[in-house]
Amino acid sequence: METKQILETIQMVSEDHLDIRTVTMGISLLDTVGDTPAQTAKNVYQKVVSYAKNLVPVAEQIEREYGIPITNKRISVTPVALIAGHSDEEGLLQIAHALDDAAKEVGVDFIGGYSALVQKGFSHGDLALIKSLPRVLTETDLVMSSVNIGSSKAGINLDAVKLMGETIKAITDKSDTANSKMVVFANAVEDNPFMAGAFHGVSEPDVVINVGVSGPGVVKRAIEKVSGKSINDVSETIKKTAFKITRVGQFIGDLAAKRLDVPFGIVDLSLAPTPARGDSVAEVLEEIGLEQVGTHGTTAALMLLNDAVKKGGVMAAQQVGGLSGAFIPVSEDAGMIDAAKDGTLTLSKLEAMTSVCSVGLDMIAIPGDTPATTISGMIADEAAIGVQNNKTTAVRILPTNGTKVGDMVDYGGLLGTAPVMPVNSKSSAAFIDRGGHIPAPIHSFKN
Repeated sequence: METKQILETIQMVSEDHLDIRTVTMGISLLDTVGDTPAQTAKNVYQKVVSYAKNLVPVAEQIEREYGIPITNKRISVTPVALIAGHSDEEGLLQIAHALDDAAKEVGVDFIGGYSALVQKGFSHGDLALIKSLPRVLTETDLVMSSVNIGSSKAGINLDAVKLMGETIKAITDKSDTANSKMVVFANAVEDNPFMAGAFHGVSEPDVVINVGVSGPGVVKRAIEKVSGKSINDVSETIKKTAFKITRVGQFIGDLAAKRLDVPFGIVDLSLAPTPARGDSVAEVLEEIGLEQVGTHGTTAALMLLNDAVKKGGVMAAQQVGGLSGAFIPVSEDAGMIDAAKDGTLTLSKLEAMTSVCSVGLDMIAIPGDTPATTISGMIADEAAIGVQNNKTTAVRILPTNGTKVGDMVDYGGLLGTAPVMPVNSKSSAAFIDRGGHIPAPIHSFKN
């Protein structure tokens, strides 16, 4: 890094909450399948520990040398349903505990990839994995899960949508917070370094390093300097700032990969907020000119932000991947929390915003008595936005027992707090109970 870049980086870290949100090691488990679930679990543990044993020490050494915080060190693995074979629920629990034990042994924050890809249908392993989720997410500490229920090429598996609504309710019966460790996707990507949705795709190398950058505070500070100027100036400012943030991520990723002697994959450009004031995507949108996020104009401002971040970041990275854009998790963003408490930010407005942001309905608390079919309806709506628009969408919804609208729920740490938001009381049951498969849109036929 040149001297000017170093000084700019120091300022961004010290004043604007810049960090590398995650350095994530992806590890393939395709060669770990054993004759029994117990043997597979043993092989999984050994491979993860062997490959990732130096991940945390290397990341911490880089932090000390360059003064750039790396907030999370994580692992993603091959979707576990793909290595499940004929394992039943108990067998999959053994594999999940092996992942949890391996993550603890190497000292990472989370391990993602307890996942299934069911956009066209279910295998035996897919169904067993989904059935195991209530126990896995409450009996393990560091395991993260995802289920992909739709894609632009395959359409939407409505049977899977229904099953995931029921599963979220079953998880809630065991824990009010465990659903924060699971996300339901449409168009999930193979190289996402962010949790809870990270998994290591089958087209990835045996092991790889992917990096997720952050920096809402840096972007907000930059926009402050063009107060009163045209929206063109705002866009250009965001692009230039995203370039600087991404260069830091590229540098750290290159360095980590070389020291670990593994390939470097991608930089994910996503602006990922934290509950800290000054590190909020909502505050960035408000600096663009909204009195409060959620008011009219929010979707347009978010589209501008997302597009400018991508344009600036692409120029700064050798390979861009993951989700790349702006995250809008309610509980993890101080400005989103404020707007949801005030009623300015509603579920309907959040759904509209997901048409132009990186993911979807994320870290949203709802009453615990919300029917499973209503949750499935939310999943179906988000999947429809993703499938129709060729983008990733997701749902990480958090029913909370014994709460009413307006109550605050604390999830701890970076997961933050969230107000319980009102849900439409009209039923989706007859639609969801039809089951079957929503066909792919006409634009899917591109061969």
